[in-house]
Amino acid sequence: MKKIFFIASVVLCFINMKCSDDDTINVDSDNLLIGYWADPTYEDEKTTFKKVANLPEEDYGILFKKNGDFVERSSGWCGTPPLVFFDSDGAWQLDDTLITISQDQYPSNYAWRIVSLTANELVVKRELTEREQDHRKLMDLYDEIYKLSISVSCTNTADWTFTAYGSKACGGPQGYIAYSEKIDTTTFLQKVEAYTNLEKAYNIKWNIVSTCDLPHQPKEVGCENGLPVLKY
Repeated sequence: MKKIFFIASVVLCFINMKCSDDDTINVDSDNLLIGYWADPTYEDEKTTFKKVANLPEEDYGILFKKNGDFVERSSGWCGTPPLVFFDSDGAWQLDDTLITISQDQYPSNYAWRIVSLTANELVVKRELTEREQDHRKLMDLYDEIYKLSISVSCTNTADWTFTAYGSKACGGPQGYIAYSEKIDTTTFLQKVEAYTNLEKAYNIKWNIVSTCDLPHQPKEVGCENGLPVLKY
C-alpha cells in the first residue's frame, strides 16, 4: 500500500511540475552570498533579500555567481507601467563585508555593506564607493559656492559680476556662476578655484570623459525676483 502511495505521489508531482530541480534553492556553504536573491523589503537605509531558486520573471532580483559575475533583473529606473523586466550583467567583489558591484548601466558602480547574511536572508546597507565619496566632496563644495553666490539679494546689476568654475575632462570650465561684489569675494573666488582644481583631479583619477565644446560666456548679470540671472 505504501509503495502504491509513493508511486501516485511521484506521478502527481511530475504532473504539477513540482519536483523539478529548478525549484531547488541551492546554498553554497563556502560562500552564502552565492545564488539568487529576491523579494526585497526596505527599512530605513537597509534592504532585506530572501534566497530564492531563480530570478523572478516580473520582479526585482539579483544573482551572485561564483566566478564573480553579477546579474540584476529590474524594470529600470522609470517605474512607469507596464513594467518590462530585463537583466543587466556586471561583476561583483567581496572585501570582508563590503560588496562592490560594477555594471554597464546606471548606476555603474555602487557598494553594499552586509549587515547580516544567512543561508536564507541577506541584509545590506548602501555604502558610498570611493568614487562616490570623491563626487560628494565636489557637490558639497559646489553647494557652499552656490549658497555664497546668492547670500545677498540681487537688486542692482551694477553690484554683480560672474566667473568661470569647474573643469571639464576635455578642458575648459564647466560653466559660469554669478556673484555679488558685496560678499567676501576673496573667499568666494578661492572656493571656486579649489572646486576647479578638485574637479580636475577627480577627472584624472577616475578617467572621466566629456564633450569638448566650451560653455558660452555670459555678457552680463541680470536680476529676477532677487536672484542673479546670467544673460547671454
